[in-house]
Amino acid sequence: MPSPPPIPTPAGSARILIVDEDKGAMKSLELAMRKEGYLVTARQSGSNALSLLEKEPFDVVLCELRMEKVDGLQILRRCRENHADTEVVLVSSQLTLKSAVEAMRQGAFYCLGKPSRAEDIVRTVGDAVEKVRLKQANRRLIRQARNHLEKVPILGQDPAMRHLLEMARQIAPTDCNVLITGESGTGKELFARYLHHHSRRAAGPFVAINCGAFNEELLANELFGHARGAFTGAHADKKGLIEAAAGGTLFLDEITEMPPAMQVKLLRAIQEKEILPLGSTVPVPVNVRFVAATNRNVQEMVKAGSFRQDLYFRLNVVNLHIPALSARKDDIPLLAHHFLLKHAALMGKKVVEISADALDLLSAYDFPGNVRELENIVERGVALATGPRIETAHLPSDLRDLTLRTFRKRTGRIPTLEEQEQGYINWVLQEAGGNQTLAAQMLGIDRVSLWRKLKRYAVEKG
Repeated sequence: MPSPPPIPTPAGSARILIVDEDKGAMKSLELAMRKEGYLVTARQSGSNALSLLEKEPFDVVLCELRMEKVDGLQILRRCRENHADTEVVLVSSQLTLKSAVEAMRQGAFYCLGKPSRAEDIVRTVGDAVEKVRLKQANRRLIRQARNHLEKVPILGQDPAMRHLLEMARQIAPTDCNVLITGESGTGKELFARYLHHHSRRAAGPFVAINCGAFNEELLANELFGHARGAFTGAHADKKGLIEAAAGGTLFLDEITEMPPAMQVKLLRAIQEKEILPLGSTVPVPVNVRFVAATNRNVQEMVKAGSFRQDLYFRLNVVNLHIPALSARKDDIPLLAHHFLLKHAALMGKKVVEISADALDLLSAYDFPGNVRELENIVERGVALATGPRIETAHLPSDLRDLTLRTFRKRTGRIPTLEEQEQGYINWVLQEAGGNQTLAAQMLGIDRVSLWRKLKRYAVEKG
């Protein structure tokens, strides 16, 4: 099993493993590293070093490339497999361009020839330690960001969404299974996480799997696991995701993509509260809450015989149907500003608002990709913004081209023909950069006619 990542320590107390069959060279390197304040361990054979790496993680391995039995490349490969954060610096008196290129290709941090000046080795190891620290810091920041985002409540002021959230709050503390339905991109997994974080299982794991991403054999292995020797290459027991979710929640996304044979096995796991790993004869009890989701009409699939009715009843104890974003237009500004703040923080940019015109475009758009598409559009806007505001120019061109077709009054009232004309003329003027002559040409009327219309609209406004 891979060892856990090393606990971050000050740069001077990083853990260094030195491996060299030349005792004199090993002692010399050990002394140089200790002078820098590193915590140093030394081994005089590659085999001993591998045994040690099975038990303990190190920040940097400083290793001779050419050794008997176990060489530097073997140690490098083991580090890449089991210790993703560990950097390996290789040294050799027989270093060639070909061997150095191969070592770097396999993931070595750097290759040094022998003899090398002590200050060069110290500087290289210091650079490797700095890279390790940056990787650890980046992982902590990502973990903090994810934890924060997972705790963000689901946003919605639309009456249908408020009713849905109230229902989710009521059923979250219970242990009943839930089926979440809705179009792709509406936030089904977010609701599943919401149920988990507000349940009595919140301290347990939340495990998610997309049932449509695997064939039947792989899905069975992922969900139920296998016993050692169950098939060629099964060198050890593998715990399935159902067992891994013990005490917590298992989220089965795209449940309707699950093959019929797997539906039978899942039904038994839900009913009997136990699973049978592949190749095992001993059932494993499981304590899991099942939350499933799909963007398809399950009842129609049950009628067609492509989804088991008994499994549907087991999963659909409570159904949460998430409305499409086009059905809750009032939530668009709220969600857009939430995504604005989120991605501005993640990108480190001071983008703090969305222009009124851009927000009008977003509010009028139908969003076939739902909330996921809205987030992608806002993320793009934040990335392209050069000032504190997302403008229409920062929105995708195909969305900007919908301006005419989607022009509506914010009140929801059907606009009059005159109102449509006024909005159309204002849009053309904006596209023409305020040039009335050019705008008149684009509209197919003379400049005097345009002037009269603008004058009438101004009088009506006044």
